[in-house]
Amino acid sequence: MQRNQTVHEQMKWSVVLTALLAGLLLSGCDRQQQSPPPPPVPEVATVTVQVQQIVLTTELPGRTSAYRIAEIRPQVNGLIQKRLFTEGSDVKAGQVLYQIDPAPFQAAYENAKAALGRAEANVPPIRLRVERYRELIPDKAVSQQEYDDAAAALKQAEAETEVWKAMVETARINLGYTRVTAPISGRIGKSSVTDGALVTAHQPLALATIQQLDPIYVDVPQSTTELLRLRRRLEDGQLNPNGTNQKKANLLLEGGRAYPLEGMLQFRDITVDPTTGSVILRLVFPNPKGLLLPGMFVRAVVIDGLSEQAILIPQQAVSRDSKGNPIALILDPGGKVQQRLLRLDRAIGDQWLVTSGLAAGDHVIVEGLQKVRAGASAKEVSFDAGKNSSAGAENTARPDVTPK
Repeated sequence: MQRNQTVHEQMKWSVVLTALLAGLLLSGCDRQQQSPPPPPVPEVATVTVQVQQIVLTTELPGRTSAYRIAEIRPQVNGLIQKRLFTEGSDVKAGQVLYQIDPAPFQAAYENAKAALGRAEANVPPIRLRVERYRELIPDKAVSQQEYDDAAAALKQAEAETEVWKAMVETARINLGYTRVTAPISGRIGKSSVTDGALVTAHQPLALATIQQLDPIYVDVPQSTTELLRLRRRLEDGQLNPNGTNQKKANLLLEGGRAYPLEGMLQFRDITVDPTTGSVILRLVFPNPKGLLLPGMFVRAVVIDGLSEQAILIPQQAVSRDSKGNPIALILDPGGKVQQRLLRLDRAIGDQWLVTSGLAAGDHVIVEGLQKVRAGASAKEVSFDAGKNSSAGAENTARPDVTPK
């Protein structure tokens, strides 16, 4: 009986194990029959390309220089009696700067005047003699030779008078040169001589230098490559020179602070510097407060022209392919991602100026580029421009960063 009980228990456990194995097999089949859920469509943020008008500018480094420079040199020899200006002050044209000892020049002037008076006194008696001889010649009272000698003496006396007039004028000019005056208005620098110094006419060392600082020049070099590229854009109609005043310019001081007054482009030089391959642009800026000093390094912002069909996209929307070419991904109306090869002009703020590769109405992917690739599907959401508040805030264009 005990044996039958053992066999019965073994059969019961066999039935339980069989049921368990059957359950496991059925659950495995159910899992094999269930397919995995499809991956979600990635979301990408896009911006819609719009055509707009912008003023294109170029920022170039430059250096200030004085509007006019006058080096003060003596025009006569003499001893400096007194310096009549304060070093570093503003002087006016015609203001006396130095006084050279006038005594020898005053004496020369008086001597020349006396000699002129003596020469003029000799002329009237000789003229009267010539007139009397002219009346006596018909009566044969004087010879023709005597008349000719008297006429020649008169011409000689008149010529001597003219010589002494010139000598008087020369002495008067030299006497005036003893007062060394400022030829221009401006700021005068330090004096190279002191009271009591002996100076010579037209000496190499200038007594002082005057610089006119209002207005002031700003000379900036522009590469011939950029100059030719600008002319090509104007010829192709990409830029409108009549849409804005191209002669206007602005200035950025050291530290990036903007100069408050606007300047004008005076001219572009026609000679290329062979060492730098650039030409000089000369700008003129008002400088009433003397903020700009000669020799300062500044950055000039000059106007290239008006682009009436400009396309700007955020810089984060542009990436590079394996060859380094700029590309962008767009989302077509069917929700498919497409790749576009771009041609960039320059950076404006935190945006790129695109010259080819995009058209108005294209939806350019700005965020989520790492989630998609060309040919894939994506879900479009609007781009939050508030994260980039500086986008498009300024239209100051830098030189071409990516000439692609």
